[in-house]
Amino acid sequence: MISLFDRLLIRVNRWAVIVLLAAMAMMVFANVALRFLTDHSILWVEEVSRYLMIWLTFLGSGVVLRYGAHIGIDTLQEKLPRHAPAIRATIFVLMLAFFAAMVWLGGRYAMLTWGQTTPVLQIPIGAVYLAMPVGFALMIVHLLLMAPAYVRQKHFLSDDEFDADAIKL
Repeated sequence: MISLFDRLLIRVNRWAVIVLLAAMAMMVFANVALRFLTDHSILWVEEVSRYLMIWLTFLGSGVVLRYGAHIGIDTLQEKLPRHAPAIRATIFVLMLAFFAAMVWLGGRYAMLTWGQTTPVLQIPIGAVYLAMPVGFALMIVHLLLMAPAYVRQKHFLSDDEFDADAIKL
């Protein structure tokens, strides 16, 4: 049951990121083309694309975490391989605490700014800032689902589209 939920979560999360990125790219492209061809632009495109980028960043961060693609320093784990699982368990607890704090702070910030509206669309700014607690809550779910494999073996997801271990800088 958890495995099914895990696969569904990753699929839905990835498609949400794809849809947001595609919508943002199409809107910006259309606006640039319109500005070039007619010397006019759509007023709301810049604002919407900025807010979509914010949501894209926070919604995508959980999937990126699952693939091990966030920047990380693992020198201590490599130097102390016998203690590596304990080090990763500590990292897990610290990340969980940080993510939970960001859900709480982000939720407070979104509620505090709910009365303010955006300049063009006149939607609550809190709706934009809601991306932070939603994104960090998703990161908590992803972190909990990946925890056993990460703590024991430092295992991340990999597939044909992305393999973090294949990237060498």
